[in-house]
Amino acid sequence: MATEKIILGIDPGTTIMGFGIIKVINKQMHFVQMNELMLKKYDDPYTKLKLIFERTIELIDTYHPDEIAIEAPFYGKNVQSMLKLGRAQGVAMAAGLSREIPITEYMPKKIKMAITGNGNASKEQVAKMLQSVLKLKSLPKNLDSTDGLAAAVCHFYNEGRVEVGKNYTGWEAFIKQNPDKIK
Repeated sequence: MATEKIILGIDPGTTIMGFGIIKVINKQMHFVQMNELMLKKYDDPYTKLKLIFERTIELIDTYHPDEIAIEAPFYGKNVQSMLKLGRAQGVAMAAGLSREIPITEYMPKKIKMAITGNGNASKEQVAKMLQSVLKLKSLPKNLDSTDGLAAAVCHFYNEGRVEVGKNYTGWEAFIKQNPDKIK
């Protein structure tokens, strides 16, 4: 009997949100889709967050993922950028949690390590490795979609491993695991 699972990978952003979807059939990965939500043309940050939420819900309702893998914000020097990125990630996570889909966060270095074997790999190196592994005919101009796809593939590679990242199965699990964030 075949076992199937769909994994949605998300690279959150307030300029471009990248996403990729893979289907796992009997422990074999199959490419389904990757794309980007372009947010550059919107000035209002709240409109961007609304669009991220709506697009994530649309992806969930269309592809019915069993799990979501999301890239965690990396720690940079620009606090404003971190806040914006954290909000984008939070809105995408809220969409998944509203549909009770388990979510796992992965640090960018962990994703790069899973895909290329090098935690400091470039976006181009990650994209080329995904192209090879998933037999993609071409790569997109922007590599945000391959970053989203990389999160999904990283999740597949880390399946069954203990301590892969932060897992949330719903609002209750999120609150229980993050008491310091709830006031």
